[in-house]
Amino acid sequence: MINAFLLTSSWTDIQDADGLRTVLTFWWHSARGPVRQQIAHPAVCFIDREHASRAADIARTLNWPVRIADVALQSFSAQPSSACYLPSSYTYRWRDVLLEQGITCREVDIRPTDRYLMERFIYGAARLPSGVTADEQRPFLHLQEGRIQKPLPPQAQPENDPLPPFRCLSLDIETSFPRRGEPDRLFSIGFYGDDWQQVVMIDEGLVGEQLVGEELVGDKPEKHDGLELVADEVALLQRFLQLMADYDPDVIMGWNVIQFDFDFLRRKCAEHNIPFAIGRDGSELSWRVSANNPDRIFLHIAGRVVLDGIDLLRNATWQFESFALNDVAQYFLGDSKLLHGDDRGGDIEHLFMHDKVALAAYNLKDCELVWRIFEKADLLNFTIERAHMTGLSMDRMGGSVAAFENMYLPRLHRAGFVAPNIGEGYHAQKSPGGYVMDSRPGLFEHVLVLDFKSLYPSIIRTFKIDPMGLTEGLLLDDDSEQEQRTIPGFFGGRFHQQKHILPDLIRILGEKREQAKKAGNKALSQAIKVIMASCYGVLGSDGCRFYDTRLASSITLRGHQIIQQSSAWIEQQGFDVIYGDTDSVFVWLKRSVTDAEADDIGQRLVRDLNGWWSERLPLEFGTESFLEMEYETHYRRFFMPSIRGEETGSKKRYAGLIKNSAGNDEMVFKGLEAVRSDWTPLARQFQTELYRRIFLHEPYQDWLREQVQNLLSGKLDHLLTYRKRLRRPLPAYQKNIPPHAQAAAKLEQWLTLKGLPSRFAERGGWITYRWTVSGPEPVWPDGSKGGTVDYHHYLEKQLKPTADAIFHYTDDDFSALAGQQLALF
Repeated sequence: MINAFLLTSSWTDIQDADGLRTVLTFWWHSARGPVRQQIAHPAVCFIDREHASRAADIARTLNWPVRIADVALQSFSAQPSSACYLPSSYTYRWRDVLLEQGITCREVDIRPTDRYLMERFIYGAARLPSGVTADEQRPFLHLQEGRIQKPLPPQAQPENDPLPPFRCLSLDIETSFPRRGEPDRLFSIGFYGDDWQQVVMIDEGLVGEQLVGEELVGDKPEKHDGLELVADEVALLQRFLQLMADYDPDVIMGWNVIQFDFDFLRRKCAEHNIPFAIGRDGSELSWRVSANNPDRIFLHIAGRVVLDGIDLLRNATWQFESFALNDVAQYFLGDSKLLHGDDRGGDIEHLFMHDKVALAAYNLKDCELVWRIFEKADLLNFTIERAHMTGLSMDRMGGSVAAFENMYLPRLHRAGFVAPNIGEGYHAQKSPGGYVMDSRPGLFEHVLVLDFKSLYPSIIRTFKIDPMGLTEGLLLDDDSEQEQRTIPGFFGGRFHQQKHILPDLIRILGEKREQAKKAGNKALSQAIKVIMASCYGVLGSDGCRFYDTRLASSITLRGHQIIQQSSAWIEQQGFDVIYGDTDSVFVWLKRSVTDAEADDIGQRLVRDLNGWWSERLPLEFGTESFLEMEYETHYRRFFMPSIRGEETGSKKRYAGLIKNSAGNDEMVFKGLEAVRSDWTPLARQFQTELYRRIFLHEPYQDWLREQVQNLLSGKLDHLLTYRKRLRRPLPAYQKNIPPHAQAAAKLEQWLTLKGLPSRFAERGGWITYRWTVSGPEPVWPDGSKGGTVDYHHYLEKQLKPTADAIFHYTDDDFSALAGQQLALF
């Protein structure tokens, strides 16, 4: 047997001597090289058995290749099922024909390749038969049919057959900036691997040079330390395809690489009538635009995985104000792009015309930054571990529903059920979201944060919440003996005590995550965390076949009860709960304590509260409690603002002072101006320092007056910029034009007068601007100062709101403290 890891999969129908058959194609990574495996296997869907005879008559009448057989499965409405086996190209037509006859088909939309692997519990890794064949005409091994098996456990793996690292390549292209009425142009393509780096760039002075097969016609291209020059776009595209075939990567990574780089290359290949043959078997790239989002593109390359850094970071739950490569590189690496001004498009075009070596360095640097971010954030291992856990292919971004179904469906089938279709669940009542308590606004000393560890997964385990368990629970009679075998949910739901799938699946995931933590496998731990969190999300999504508000509400409303009852218990211990948010409570101790005393109180509270739940739940529901409250943070000082202009406390917005792991004072801001990108650096820095001084009882009145004076004297002009993104093309802003669009319009006028290309007319973009006495004005590309700064705007709209929010509780007044300066206005 050969150890292998799945790269890509696809399916197609072929006509041969045996008739029309569905053939599944799997590409595997192995120590012996890439393996293409092809298996003939029909698509499958299910109908209620009572309709099997009529469905068979329909298939015969239409002369369709459909085979119907009884199976030991039933629907959620307890109807015995029959399976329909047919070529994949017939599945949706078969569904529609049967629907016209009042017959429902289930599980039609499961991908044949996904079904084949999940039913065999193949998740990422596998063992293949050793009977592969080689052919000098193709750079991969081939396996026709053959049984795929689950991998051996680590301790049983043979030492002579380890999987080698993936062969990876970071890719980036440079292009002209789009101009209305002008064609876009491809300038260069950069490649960055651990053993090879190169940039191929157009030099229009190399007239007559082109690639023919593997030979260059004319003089050889010039080379400058990894820079190769070719004559035109045709030559560049052909050279790109040749280099990809030569380097033969398993994984191609980049930044917005699918939605921009590959989209651009695909369009250029089509424009020049060049087959985009980038697959390992010489096949062309397959392209699909999302039906729900026309801006979302999916691609398939036979035997090659394409990974986008932005999508992977989001899937791994990283959050940034901006996912621009320069910003993310600064965070992870302390490094940046070689060009990062607001007019990068113009800078790139200038370098292409006048300094190709510098443009090549810029191109290659982008490739390098992507490579290093993947390493620093461990993104490749994250997607590998996610594939191990869920069976999702490495390049399947998002896919929470698909991941859930990959894990759940084979277990559901073995329990004797067919999955429902989307929309078959109960939807009469809307399931609420997580519980958010009305806060008590104020400035407090000694506030503890207690947090339920993985609250929703713990609720699923404790209260046996499960799609099949709901079906089994509802099938029981209403007599008292039968009811003892169920746990009540909400909206009339009830769950079987013993017959369920998801609680055990959550348990297994939780155990594996603890093992990953102990082993220091951060990528696996994070992958499991994301998967566990998504188990509630998919049950609350109407895009999931198991969506049923009795499921989702039995999680969220139970969460409401748990937070409310935990808060009541804490207050019985003599403390006040001043805020609660989904799975956390904020506890005001109401007395002065040392850090050690606060920690002791926090640990005692969580120990006693967990014990209280452990005693209560078996008595009330006959179930073991898996709820686990943890002591998270001690805020030595804590501020909860009120909603601006009201006395009501805000939600999800607060600031606090803690001791960090190094024993130093550290400010924490949540939802306030100091951590919001739509406020100026002036306001963010001002709030951070003002609150720090107040929390540490340091003098701040004279400091505030000094800050106001510095603002009015122009010493803080470098902090006055707003930066915001136009999410639509500029012409789309017609009524109630927001300030950032007004600034962009002024910049567009300036660019037009200078004969420079538009920045915002086609696709929006980021605009940096200041507020002048004439309103919002862009930061001019030529460095000119522009209009007179409206300092009154910054005082009233940036400094005053951030100060008055906390001054309400310190008996200060911003206008009074800054009185002399404000009198100027």
